[in-house]
Amino acid sequence: MWTAPRVWGGLGGALLLALVVFLLLFQWNWLRGPLAHYLSGRLNRPVAITGNLEVHPWSWSPRATVNGLVIGEPAWVGPGPMARLPKLTVQVKLLPLLSGKVILPLVEADRPDVRLMRDAQGRANWMLHPGAKPKPLVLPAIDHLIIADGALRYDDAKHRLHFAGTVSSQEYLTGAGRGVFRLEGKGTLSGANFVALVTGGPLIHVDPSRPYAFDAHIQSAATRVWLDGQFARPFDFGRLSGRMRVSGPDFSQLYGLTGLAFPNTPPYDLAAGFGRDGSIYAFRRIVGRVGDSDLSGDLSVDNSSGRPFVTADLASRRLRLADLAAVVGGGPRHIAGHTVSPDERIMAARLVAEHRLLPDARLDTNRMRNMDARLVYRARSVDAGRLPVRALSLRLALDHGLLTIDPLMVNLPQGDLAGSIRLNARAKTPVTTIDLRLDNARLETMVKRVAGPPAIEGGLFARAKLTGAGDSVRAAAAHANGQVTVVVPHGEMRKAFAELLGINVADGVFLLVTRNHSDTPIRCGVADFRASDGVLTVQQMVLDTGPVLALGKGEVDLRDETLDLSLSGRPKKFRLAHIGAPILVKGSWESPKVGVDVAKAAPQAAIAVALGAFVAPLAAVLPFVGPGLAKNADCAALTSEAAQRGAPVSHRR
Repeated sequence: MWTAPRVWGGLGGALLLALVVFLLLFQWNWLRGPLAHYLSGRLNRPVAITGNLEVHPWSWSPRATVNGLVIGEPAWVGPGPMARLPKLTVQVKLLPLLSGKVILPLVEADRPDVRLMRDAQGRANWMLHPGAKPKPLVLPAIDHLIIADGALRYDDAKHRLHFAGTVSSQEYLTGAGRGVFRLEGKGTLSGANFVALVTGGPLIHVDPSRPYAFDAHIQSAATRVWLDGQFARPFDFGRLSGRMRVSGPDFSQLYGLTGLAFPNTPPYDLAAGFGRDGSIYAFRRIVGRVGDSDLSGDLSVDNSSGRPFVTADLASRRLRLADLAAVVGGGPRHIAGHTVSPDERIMAARLVAEHRLLPDARLDTNRMRNMDARLVYRARSVDAGRLPVRALSLRLALDHGLLTIDPLMVNLPQGDLAGSIRLNARAKTPVTTIDLRLDNARLETMVKRVAGPPAIEGGLFARAKLTGAGDSVRAAAAHANGQVTVVVPHGEMRKAFAELLGINVADGVFLLVTRNHSDTPIRCGVADFRASDGVLTVQQMVLDTGPVLALGKGEVDLRDETLDLSLSGRPKKFRLAHIGAPILVKGSWESPKVGVDVAKAAPQAAIAVALGAFVAPLAAVLPFVGPGLAKNADCAALTSEAAQRGAPVSHRR
């Protein structure tokens, strides 16, 4: 009699026999349509299989070959193939698959042709779900990967990168049964020639539990990148590490390769350790040079949200201040002895030819809006030429096009320059706001030293609050509004210069000729400017010295970088030879001219000639005698008013 085990065993054997017969007689091409339909749904784009399906199921590692696989573009691209694979063979291990682990003993692609593209809005045709957060590519473990005569094309409208290359894994061409993976090609990046070469170890008998080494060399014009790295596990693109070196004429030119809005810089050469963990890229122990300054520190990029967020902590042992000129689109005034980029050389030549100091290089606001950042930078020492700068530090934040540097600290031999800079590039026209304070600096460090003791000494305080709209330094300055206040609460200056300040010819010239270095006190000095549409107009200018009270007027034009100032000195005591004419400071910032208003001195000269001819020669000196009616300025009130306008002098004496 039939028992239950025999019944079930018989049924199982019958089913197995039927399955074997079915597999022997089944036409696998019947599955081309359903398989293509399934893949179309998973990939969100049309998929077609134009050739035969070949399946070899009788193995613990069954193998399937798809001939004529065509993967179309997503709907937003339009009709056309994204990838053509004339022949694709895949082998899988069954037993690990039952536990959810995918191991592929063989993947072989014959003459694959793949086209990747990204449009100006940032949409990429390889993204299965537009708008989803980007994830690193992770392929299953592959023991043996063969790519024969592959073609790869990449077009990135956003970064202006176009690349056409070949991909192959030549397993048996290098002897001893060892081959290499090789991807090489060329194209253009922002109009410049672009070449890339990526090589890896042999792709035969790859151990999925051991790192896979690779190296890469990428060059775009004069920008070069070298990578010597490894995958933590083969084909897991989310976990990389190694060493890198990057060099080029300008850091901003890395935008096409990285999508990051780096600032303009002089030529650089940097090395670092790099690593990737998912969507976070880290560059550790950065060392090298930017221009003539050293640079070290760490930098990381978090792209988990699809919007790059850069964090950096950088430092220089010695900063050459001229290297910062490139950051605002300029260059060293005199490039001899400086390491400069071609763009800096061109800008420096233009500024010299136009007799200007402010650069007009335009800011690319679109780049600024595409990333966020937090940066800390410190320079332990600064080579600033004749400027008295000892150290510099800053904190920078970039948030959706709003760049803030706060605080900005510049340490002087005595005193500090501190404040903030705010650049709002969220709107069509960027708006720049600066708020800087000069606290307890020294006049003698600001003035060129000549033989003998300093010609002028004393504390110097200032406050500048300016706001201007424009996409360059020159444009923002030409539309600046705000206020600038400069205060010298007390000090000393060479008495000879004080006398000449009041055009006291006899005393001033006598003191200079005799090399008299005696000083006279500066009771106070205040200069207050109001800025409107790029013109700084004097609201109040007073310099009160022991022998002379000088009052000034005029304006500083930020639009055409010119000066038109006059300073009229009045002696406080009787002076034998006094000319009632103001001292003028006129001309360009580059080469201002200092002189005397001859027109206003002419009436005194005419009177002198008449008296000398008709009265007596002695009377000729009378028109040049100053009555000495000037009184001391109210320095306490002037200083208090300057403090109310923001000058940091409220607690100084």
